[in-house]
Amino acid sequence: MATKIIFFNHKGGVSKTTTTYNIGWMLANKGHRVLLVDADPQCNLSGLILGDEFEQYYIEDGTKDQNIKDGVKVAFEGKPEPIRAIECYRNPHNRNLYLLPGHANLSEYDAALSFAQNSNNAITTLQNLPGAFNELIRLTGDKYGVEYVLIDLNPGLSAINQNFFVLSDAFIIPTNPDPFSIMALDTLRKILPRWVEWADRMRPIFADSSYPMSESKPKFIGSVIQRFNIRKGRAARPYRDNIAEIRRTIRDGFVPEISKYRMMFTPENYRLAQISDDYCLAEISDFQGLLPKAYNAGVPIFQLTEEQIGETGPVLEGMIRNRDAFYGVFEAISEKIIALQPYAELA
Repeated sequence: MATKIIFFNHKGGVSKTTTTYNIGWMLANKGHRVLLVDADPQCNLSGLILGDEFEQYYIEDGTKDQNIKDGVKVAFEGKPEPIRAIECYRNPHNRNLYLLPGHANLSEYDAALSFAQNSNNAITTLQNLPGAFNELIRLTGDKYGVEYVLIDLNPGLSAINQNFFVLSDAFIIPTNPDPFSIMALDTLRKILPRWVEWADRMRPIFADSSYPMSESKPKFIGSVIQRFNIRKGRAARPYRDNIAEIRRTIRDGFVPEISKYRMMFTPENYRLAQISDDYCLAEISDFQGLLPKAYNAGVPIFQLTEEQIGETGPVLEGMIRNRDAFYGVFEAISEKIIALQPYAELA
């Protein structure tokens, strides 16, 4: 069974989608089959993977229903047929990478899901909704033999985000070095345990549903601090204090709180995965000039060839150095995830 990893922060603008995309691609580079799930109605992850085919995908008869919203439609519309695996889009540049595309109207299901999740299974027509997304991901993952499912959520504390969080095995929190990310961590240390407690209470109630809730207990892999400028080989001065504060807040506030709810791996697991005691997986500076080139090429920045970079002389040399440095960063993150995977499956 695939390991399901959520990338979540209810604060917007923290590069959740970019992080999901880059880590997923790197895991696929290493020979692992990876399913990227776009659970954000903005569909930015789908846009990154589909590229120029994005609009056509949602128009053509053969693909327009192959997305996350239509995948669970039978449950949410009460149709007498089971959820089935969708036909995933397979990336032509990385054949180990599959996409379960998003849908701009996914949030239409939020009200019904919220009602179902708080109904204590008293309303028969709603009893299959809390487990519907998990069933779609399970079936689709099994169809393609994936080892990792990486799920990108929109910013917010919706019922859909709650549902996806509690079906996951592990989670990563992307952050930016600003005061709002620090405030967001204070909210998450309260909200995420409540979601886990809710799942523990509700799981037996929905056990006899056609689509039971996941038995997973999401565990914290770590944080990623990103989108800052570099000066003389280190984060520029305006960002340094916030980076240090995020590391302290996670180590001294966030982790002690979620530990009470068994949302952590063991210290030995983290040590073997070479994750530091402040749980920062990486500090990732701004991609700058490499980013538009990567978008045009339809690959992550660390996958760009010299021809795709399209520069010469010192500019090309500098971009190659940056590309290779980013490759090392995402490779190191992926290795930490791979090291923790066996313990996530024991959650």
